Amino acid sequence: MADLFDSTPPTPDNGPRIRVGIGGWTYAPWRGGVFYPEKLVQRRELEYASRQLTAIEINGTYYGAQKPDTYARWRDETPPGFVFTAKAPKRIMASRQLAGTGTQVEDFVEGIATLGDRLGAILWQFDRGQSPSLEALDAFARLLPREAGGRPLRHALELRDATLFTPGLLALLRGHNIALVCADSDEHPSFGDLTADFAYARVMRARPGLAKGYTPSELDAWATRARTWNRGGDPEDLAHVGPRLADGQPREVFVFFISAAKERNPAAARALLKRLAAG
Repeated sequence: MADLFDSTPPTPDNGPRIRVGIGGWTYAPWRGGVFYPEKLVQRRELEYASRQLTAIEINGTYYGAQKPDTYARWRDETPPGFVFTAKAPKRIMASRQLAGTGTQVEDFVEGIATLGDRLGAILWQFDRGQSPSLEALDAFARLLPREAGGRPLRHALELRDATLFTPGLLALLRGHNIALVCADSDEHPSFGDLTADFAYARVMRARPGLAKGYTPSELDAWATRARTWNRGGDPEDLAHVGPRLADGQPREVFVFFISAAKERNPAAARALLKRLAAG
């Protein structure tokens, strides 16, 4: 079984990286040879997944924070260079008084910071039906810590109300260096505007009838977009709220395959990593 854990995808030694992964790692349909090898015990699934992919978005934190000891265990089970991103708790995101959530934000960040250098970014997701004003978003953004445990923190924002996507939103996020999530979905608004020194995409169109969830041309397109962001460009084939921002600034990139035909997402992530490794 040991040789199954020697497959860490190659990553560059210098400069911003392109991180590719999935949402979570505990999912029964991934077992039995679909993603996890036959007879792999569940307690080793994170160890395995973190050596096949370069990032995982932690979804469980949306429903409840974990104890620092749990975050520390996750940190220690993963290899150097691998990172997590984490969804902020629902109790914060659903608050009607965002400006009053400072203590909750601090408590969550203090705990998740236990991940140390395995923490890549924090995702703050407003679900459908939540439509905070620009003023409320600005007040909330001012609460988000810029560092924890001596390490810089990065924040990404996902919105699901199409009316919120305005030039004013882009200006606000750029002022706070918060990445606007590119949510590639049939159900949610999807825009590729760059608003931070990193890019964050959540790809949600996998189909069960395709072994990798996506066609080769679709995966090729995501490889091109990821490379374009990474090199400081701004993909022309994504919808934008405002003018494209091809500023030449190299960016770390996160691409997560989530939702939709979830059983196909690990194969999609691995297929994208192979394309990126091929240059």
